[in-house]
Amino acid sequence: MRMGFRFDLLLFTVALLSVPVLSDLILSKVDRRVDLTSQIVRITSTLKVENEGTDLVSEILLAFPDNQAKNLAHLVATPNEGKGKAKSSAVSLPVEVVHPKGMPPSLTFYSVSLPKGLGKGDTFTLDVLAVFTHALQPFPEKISQADIQLLVFYETAHYLSPYMVKVQSLSVKLPDARIESYTKIENTKTQDSEIKYGPYESLPPFSYSPIVVHFEGNQPFAVAQELVRELEISHWGSVQVTEHYNLIHGGAQSKGEFSRLDYQARPYIRGASAVKRLVAKLPPRAHSVYYRDEIGNISTSNLWGDHKKTELVIEPRYPMFGGWKTAFTIGYGLPLQDFLFESERKRYLNISFGSPMDEVIIDTLIVKVVLPEGSRDISVSAPFPVKQWQETKLSHLDVVGRPVIVLEKTNVVPEHNQYFQVYYKFNSLSMFREPLMLISGYFFLFVACIIYMHADLSISKSSPSYLAKLQWDEVQAAVQQVQNIINRCLTIHDKLEASLRDLSRTGDVQACKAARKAFDGLLKDLSKDLKPLLVFLQSSPQAAPILPKVEELASKERDLQERLMVKHATVVECYEKNSGRRETENRVASQQQKITALRQEVDDLFEIVDEI
Repeated sequence: MRMGFRFDLLLFTVALLSVPVLSDLILSKVDRRVDLTSQIVRITSTLKVENEGTDLVSEILLAFPDNQAKNLAHLVATPNEGKGKAKSSAVSLPVEVVHPKGMPPSLTFYSVSLPKGLGKGDTFTLDVLAVFTHALQPFPEKISQADIQLLVFYETAHYLSPYMVKVQSLSVKLPDARIESYTKIENTKTQDSEIKYGPYESLPPFSYSPIVVHFEGNQPFAVAQELVRELEISHWGSVQVTEHYNLIHGGAQSKGEFSRLDYQARPYIRGASAVKRLVAKLPPRAHSVYYRDEIGNISTSNLWGDHKKTELVIEPRYPMFGGWKTAFTIGYGLPLQDFLFESERKRYLNISFGSPMDEVIIDTLIVKVVLPEGSRDISVSAPFPVKQWQETKLSHLDVVGRPVIVLEKTNVVPEHNQYFQVYYKFNSLSMFREPLMLISGYFFLFVACIIYMHADLSISKSSPSYLAKLQWDEVQAAVQQVQNIINRCLTIHDKLEASLRDLSRTGDVQACKAARKAFDGLLKDLSKDLKPLLVFLQSSPQAAPILPKVEELASKERDLQERLMVKHATVVECYEKNSGRRETENRVASQQQKITALRQEVDDLFEIVDEI
């Protein structure tokens, strides 16, 4: 309430010190209607202007206090056609900020240009729509989950104007009939959810009568702190729209703990002012619609539409109370033929500027129009001032990137959801650039595969690396042959041991001698085959790392072979002399230990050679 008091005092001082700019103009009738049914305050004023002077007048001034003007999001003036006339056919009158001399610095003035000059005694009636954001202040500023939201609105019952007002009235439309308090002055009455002030007559210039309305307003205060809309044009048939929202509940701050159980049991009592859902009114033929956040897709949404419109009803992951924030993205595709047209050898995109969300205030709106690569001579036509610059976006199969027109506007309301145009030139042959790049890429890939399959990419046979590899392959082959020969020798050793077991079972000494003689011949033949391989390895420099172990393996195998032959001859001799079994075992015991040790060493050397 203290802020409202300072506001009143300021305007009272203005009223004392100010004088009319144009004393010949008067407002013969003023009818103001204030709509407080949403978080966006809309004030519609019907002004009947009369020229009582002799000079021709071509403009009128509208005055707003600075602390009110900073929240002014949209201001439009249209001729009043009278009852029964179609308002949609009325053309908006030019409106601009002016700084008239001799006026108080605490007021902001707008000039409205009239369609034709007003002569002496002429009148003109116009409608002025002023849309304000953040004009409703929560009071109290913090509430619990179970509390209702109460709002405070400050205004003047008298129309603040540099002109004298003959007759004026004011009506304030509230969202609910419950009113905590309101300022009562002369000619004040209430009817349901509406407060009426006036009529008041013969009001001097800058007349001011402060009023305060304290009322219940549980309407959602959905405020997009930033909204980034990206419109990507593809000449192959679609406009892809992506909208990134950073949303906050701008109403009374939530205090205390949140109980989901209470909320689900009585959502319209234990969460009366919470943002429960949002409605996005999309164009009629919107398709491929999605709604997601950083976690992923959000399934709490519903989409329906007909030939006139498409509505996306979305619910956040949690109900939003005062001060709570959320971020999400919605996206959809649009048919290109509905929004892209051609005029005077130029193509132009004709699409709406603002958000499709109902009654959402946008603190900062950034619209990015991504044009096809190769677009040139780009220009923008917007129905209101916007900040503009150009960027470049690189996408798949782009060479120099796609031009991006960036438009930025602050304090955006649903009234800004008007059509704007982006004009550019584009050569239709450029559409085939990307398909040709794909075709060429696959063509050269197949050609490269064919060349690779038919080309000899082996290393030159005269190069040192190739010769070294060839020599190493020969060494590996020789070592493999050595291992095979020694494996065959070990197999013969096993057979020689088996002939001794047959001797102990049958007692046939002659058969055992014949077997030893045959095995001895085979071992001699294998020894002959082994010698040239060892000589080759000794002469090859590439065999130096493995040669010592191969030679040791061959030597151990020869020792093992000799020990086995001695053991075999000893056992046969004992059988010929009919020696006892214990005597035979005692004679070959020491030899058997050496044989077992040698066999283990041979097996170990085999593993080492394999590893090398």
